[in-house]
Amino acid sequence: MVKDRLEKAEINMQYEYANGIGQDSHRFMQPCEAQLKSADKWPKKLILAGVEFPGETPLVANSDGDAVLHALTNAISGVTGVNILGPIADQMCQSGITDSAEYLKKGLSFAVDQGWELTHISISIEGKRPKFTPMIGPMKIRIGELCNLAPERIGITATTGENLTRFGEGEGIMVFCSVTMRREEVDLSSRPEQPGLSE
Repeated sequence: MVKDRLEKAEINMQYEYANGIGQDSHRFMQPCEAQLKSADKWPKKLILAGVEFPGETPLVANSDGDAVLHALTNAISGVTGVNILGPIADQMCQSGITDSAEYLKKGLSFAVDQGWELTHISISIEGKRPKFTPMIGPMKIRIGELCNLAPERIGITATTGENLTRFGEGEGIMVFCSVTMRREEVDLSSRPEQPGLSE
């Protein structure tokens, strides 16, 4: 038993790293749209990174419109090769699952199955409104809870866009996300040759 443990300790564990990039954008709901569409299909709150922004105009989407979690999910898909936002999320939405955290969890489940773990998340938000800075702390905490990642390994920046794009003019929100992931690789090259096993 002890010998087996020592032999395992001699194996040099290395990591394979991968980066994924995701993007998403949604426009703000107009007052007339809220009246024309049925209430059960339109979010009544602005939710970003799983955090509610009280009193702010919601985004247009079949789901809760969480552009931050959508961009994060897409970034993870960039590593796993499994697209969640598409047929998988559409089917979940049609079955009544509109919480974007559930789409993220689905993406993370594929990552875990492939042996990947998140090591860092970087998020960049563009939008004239709402005020993002006061909510960055809560957003990092919530993302950390969903991804089992320490908040200090999550970076969130926000810019108004200076009226240069529709997002900068306050018509919607655009989010870019970059993730770094790793998984273990076993390098047997440094393991001492065992007597009787060589050919």
